Amino acid sequence: MANNIPTVETQMQIRKPVSQVFQAFIDPAITTNFWFTKSSGKLETGKTVKWEWEMYNVSSEVQVKEIIPNKKISIEWGDPTTTVDFEFRALTDETTYVVIKNYGFKETGDDLIQAIKDNTGGFTTVLDGMKAYLEHNIRLNLIADKFPKEASDHGH
Repeated sequence: MANNIPTVETQMQIRKPVSQVFQAFIDPAITTNFWFTKSSGKLETGKTVKWEWEMYNVSSEVQVKEIIPNKKISIEWGDPTTTVDFEFRALTDETTYVVIKNYGFKETGDDLIQAIKDNTGGFTTVLDGMKAYLEHNIRLNLIADKFPKEASDHGH
């Protein structure tokens, strides 16, 4: 990918086998423990699924572009649409390195900076929550607690 394309990149080592870490993004029964709260189905190439964050009354249509088992998941989502690549690399039989790349932003200037900040924070939180859940079986509720309505100045 060309260096001049604005790209969010977050990464984390997860101390679990690559097949388990990969499955945690494919299977919403696992993903809902650390990211969205509801999904219309498992990720499959060519399929569109709906992810929901019920505490925020927000949802997103997710187009699954490519799945390479235990290596990569590529989706498009959002409005305007961006691409998200989830890349998986087995470091050992028991550890996996996950890199999330988000690119294709249409915003410019300050709006682009804000989008990159928001998505960097968001995907970092996803990886942190996933690590806690897969390694320690703890649901940190990071997504729900990132913007609690009690802390909102906008009353939503």
